[in-house]
Amino acid sequence: MSLRAHLEQWLHRQWNKRGLFSCLLRPLSLLAQCYTQRKATQPRATLSFTPPPIIVVGNIIIGGAGKTPVVLALCEFLKSQGWQPGIISRGYGVTIDGEPRVGQGQLDATQFGDEPALLAEQSQVPIAVHPKRVLALQALCAQHPEINVIIADDGLQHQALPRDVEIIVQDTRGVGNGLILPAGPLREMPYRLSQADWLITQLAPGQSLPNTPTPNRKDRCVSMRLWPSYFKQLSTGKIIQASDWLPHHATDSHSAVAAIGQPDRFFSMLNEFGLDLEQQIALPDHAQPTVADFAQLSSQFLLITAKDAVKCQSISDPRIWVVYAHPQFTPADWLLGVHQQLQSLTLVDRTSRENYGITST
Repeated sequence: MSLRAHLEQWLHRQWNKRGLFSCLLRPLSLLAQCYTQRKATQPRATLSFTPPPIIVVGNIIIGGAGKTPVVLALCEFLKSQGWQPGIISRGYGVTIDGEPRVGQGQLDATQFGDEPALLAEQSQVPIAVHPKRVLALQALCAQHPEINVIIADDGLQHQALPRDVEIIVQDTRGVGNGLILPAGPLREMPYRLSQADWLITQLAPGQSLPNTPTPNRKDRCVSMRLWPSYFKQLSTGKIIQASDWLPHHATDSHSAVAAIGQPDRFFSMLNEFGLDLEQQIALPDHAQPTVADFAQLSSQFLLITAKDAVKCQSISDPRIWVVYAHPQFTPADWLLGVHQQLQSLTLVDRTSRENYGITST
């Protein structure tokens, strides 16, 4: 495990309690809280056109909470219901100073970011990236007028962005020690969870729901568990279904590499699936796995996440296999509820709810 990964894990342990570390940083968190609350009162951007319905998927806790599988599940379901979705995202990890970048299908992760590249590849819907989500929204609608619903990946705190449906994703960390950065792990105060249209909690095997605020409608609380769907060899594209992996490779040696927000969750899923990992390499979120990272492993199979796969296309090691995980939701039909929300939205409803329009602020 890298030094940065160790530091991230140490910080999360501190943020799970109100110890000396959090107490010392509490004054800075109070300042951040005042700024966050003031920012929340600012009006939405003024748009020069009426956009399609906008679904915002985000989280109030830092680190990977599970937004990506939720966005992909939304795209897949909405397409099956006749919608034509598009995605907007920040493009974390890349510098975008000028115009938003718009693409579809196989995209360069160094130009769009690893998560947007994964979303574009897996969903096959148009995507636009820019730190100012409103500009990404404008560019996406201009280049793809056929889009009739927008999914904003990680846009919860981007106050300028209008929204019709808010989906907040959390995990078993819940709200940690309940404090805003830097004394705690939160971007907003815990009560923000109760304002969401939907609250989705990602759980690993054996985990239970954290004690956090919830939406007023209890039927809007959803649990999500990820489970391997299929394995894909990075160098050849060969696919083996998860149901066939253990019968053929249960006795072979496996190791795993992950550069995601919560790498232990990936390793635990593989262990629960039935794989006894010889070695595990946890890299910082969004880090670039290198040839050297894989060379130090001697296992017959080296397993990586789909998010890391978009950054490893130039690595030809035949031992590398990508684990594509599929979310299992409880209740399973919650996406139908989102579909019904979208159907109920009318032009009058949306224009009266927010002052839509586009500015670069």
